Amino acid sequence: MDKNISIIAIDGPTGSGKGTISRALARELGWHLLDSGALYRSAALYATRKKLDLRDPEAMARVAAGLDVEFSAAADLEVALLDGEDVTGLLRTETCGAIASEIASMPAVRSALLERQRAFAMEPGLVADGRDMGSVVFPNACLKVFLTASAEVRAQRRYKQLKEKGIDVSLPGLSREIAGRDERDASRQVAPLRPAKDALVLDSTRLTSEEVSATIQGWFERLGLRR
Repeated sequence: MDKNISIIAIDGPTGSGKGTISRALARELGWHLLDSGALYRSAALYATRKKLDLRDPEAMARVAAGLDVEFSAAADLEVALLDGEDVTGLLRTETCGAIASEIASMPAVRSALLERQRAFAMEPGLVADGRDMGSVVFPNACLKVFLTASAEVRAQRRYKQLKEKGIDVSLPGLSREIAGRDERDASRQVAPLRPAKDALVLDSTRLTSEEVSATIQGWFERLGLRR
């Protein structure tokens, strides 16, 4: 990993808006984008399809290390290809997300995906979206942001996103799933979800995505960094 490449790391819990903000920043800056969650979701989808033991860390690590997965750079990583198949919609289901959260708690899986994530750091720069981008994957990122929001607002945002995509989901069930995922992510032994020591924390509960993006761009510019 080239330490001279500029990286903005945006971490946060489910529904905090980090994916939307990361895509917007990458477009604005003309930088590459890493959706780290899509890598874990790809591993979850592959393991499920192959009917593997989702509780076996070694098996899940082998899946993570051997994934044939590609992301469409032209679409800001919105399109995911697994073994050549477009699985973008499948990766965004709550079932896939829940399984991904489970296997992401396995140290062997996180280790298997570490270098693959770091390989996304290329000129002119990278916006990395995830849960441990600033604390583990890119500790030398020039700007680290921890984006959060109230659990209620995050559930409502996620509910709206899924409904707009035609996915049937209940708000109470989604709230319970988000609460469970928050607990798993925060309590796992390796790379628990928490702000990096030098991260700037931004609560987006009462902010629009445009306001969040403008705030982060302001931080970026105050650091003396150029687009």
